[in-house]
Amino acid sequence: MGERFAAVVLGLGNVLWADEGFGVRAVEALHAGYAMPSGVEIVDGGTQGFALMDYVASTRRLLVLDAIDFGLPPGTLKVLRNAEVPAWGSAKLSPHQTGFEELLAVAQLRDTAPESVVVIGVQPEQLDDFGGSLRPVVRARIPEAVAAAVHELTAWGLAPRQRSDGDPERLNSPALSLDAYESGRPSEAEACRGGDARVLVQRTTAER
Repeated sequence: MGERFAAVVLGLGNVLWADEGFGVRAVEALHAGYAMPSGVEIVDGGTQGFALMDYVASTRRLLVLDAIDFGLPPGTLKVLRNAEVPAWGSAKLSPHQTGFEELLAVAQLRDTAPESVVVIGVQPEQLDDFGGSLRPVVRARIPEAVAAAVHELTAWGLAPRQRSDGDPERLNSPALSLDAYESGRPSEAEACRGGDARVLVQRTTAER
């Protein structure tokens, strides 16, 4: 595909599943607070999986933000660099169906993997809450994740510039913003988020 970017900053996750949305919320905050130098692309990768291959295969440096199950206390933030980032394995680095490891492994097999890969991850508290938001202990880590991302980019010689006061720059649709999401979602009492046992029982009975 050829190199198009000096660096790609990739936020992964699904904002509908509680802490699974951490990576997307973190890159939103990064984009709102900092302007990137030429050659640096910020991407809301959501759960696109292999559709992100073009970005991975077209950059020298890849910085990923995501919710990661380290088996540590919720809210723990860790930074993995290069050899610390698994390219293949039986256990997924992140909760996504198409894991980042598979994406990176395919890029390596094609000899198109980035020279440098850094992953900034936070330990989620809860994922199986459909329609839920980031838990407070995880949401509190967004500023630290943004600072870590700025540090890594600066170390690569690609220092972001802090935006001046005013309307924040948006990375994606305003309808996806955290504030809009919080104000528009129903409460847990109004909408079941983990599967309704009553419906499951009725279906089981009807199938007999």
